[in-house]
Amino acid sequence: MAAGVVLLVAQGLVSLPLVAQGVLVAQGLSPGPQPPRRPAPAAAKPAGPKFFETSLTVDQMKGKQAVLETSMGTIIIDLLPEAAPNHVGLFIKTAEEGGYNSTVFHRIIKDAIIQGGDPLSKDPAKADQYGTGGLSVLRAERNSEKNTRGAVSAVVGPNNPDSGGTQFFICITNQPALDGVHDVFGRVVEGILTAQKISEAPADDKGHPITRVVVKSVTIRDKPAPGPEPFSGESVSELSAYRAVLETGLGDITLEFMPDKAPNHVRNFLRLAQAGVYDGMGFHRVLKGFVAQTGYLPSRAAPLSESQERLVHTLQPEFNDTKNELGTVSMARGDDPASADTSFFISFGPNPALDGKYTAFARVVTGVPVVQAIENVPVSGEAPVTRLEVRHVRVERQR
Repeated sequence: MAAGVVLLVAQGLVSLPLVAQGVLVAQGLSPGPQPPRRPAPAAAKPAGPKFFETSLTVDQMKGKQAVLETSMGTIIIDLLPEAAPNHVGLFIKTAEEGGYNSTVFHRIIKDAIIQGGDPLSKDPAKADQYGTGGLSVLRAERNSEKNTRGAVSAVVGPNNPDSGGTQFFICITNQPALDGVHDVFGRVVEGILTAQKISEAPADDKGHPITRVVVKSVTIRDKPAPGPEPFSGESVSELSAYRAVLETGLGDITLEFMPDKAPNHVRNFLRLAQAGVYDGMGFHRVLKGFVAQTGYLPSRAAPLSESQERLVHTLQPEFNDTKNELGTVSMARGDDPASADTSFFISFGPNPALDGKYTAFARVVTGVPVVQAIENVPVSGEAPVTRLEVRHVRVERQR
């Protein structure tokens, strides 16, 4: 389903119960003098919902994560108490009391949202009521957070912003139509691919998964302190001991690195390769007599995980005197010399026009025939007619 085109998340919400108003009806009164008529007492107003207010301060909730263990994998959420303190407070309270354990994601829209948190969903016999439980206990807490990929937001009834509760949904893709309608109170920091997999599960015509996708447990924890990025502490001589093997559809290509020429580019390539960022990348440009280019993120067969995304950043240039000749590996970039990030190219032959303008950081040591085979694949324009991938990049350390 296209991003931003989403049905209202909550459907079939029951009305809030009204307090019955008794009307005293006098019947069969005997004739005779009647007492003075007095104004009838005002009818009692229906009792409104009792809204939840957390006893936790924003400072007490800062830096907290929720770890959802589901039957299809783990999802980790950063909670946002500054944006929606009562929403976060209720989520923490419900989780710590075990209220989410054994619930299910009861409604999914492929590549759009997954919805859960209904306490009624613990009971398979109440399937017809899923989506109606745990609501009308939270007032809206409007904030500037957007319903973008990974956002965790409150379910509310149509035209009733003050009807949130324990139910929530996770955005698989950006859903701008929901901004200002559903309050965001968390963001997925690990496991968006698990959430996406849940959204792709077989479902009936109402969006109910055919097989129960169970939330086994929800644990609240302090957010772990970030550690150093991989390959950030090795010396130049230690980096020189690493090799990268590009497993392609036409064979393997082994790279040795030049950390003495471009240490930060070498570190960047090794950490991206080790994290699997290059796995499933297509060769999107093959120009005979010039270069083969890959590593372009839109050419990847599947989206990156959050941990992979955090490793992607632009690099300052490290131009050097390495010549772009057969087997030289250099970083691609845009007009800005500091715009290189993931894309790289392998030269098919001497390309002096590239020397000193693109950072060369590695060279092919085995697999030159594979490079030459890539040069000769049929192309349409610049793209191979048949998709050619870097299936996997294997990082090895020479002893």
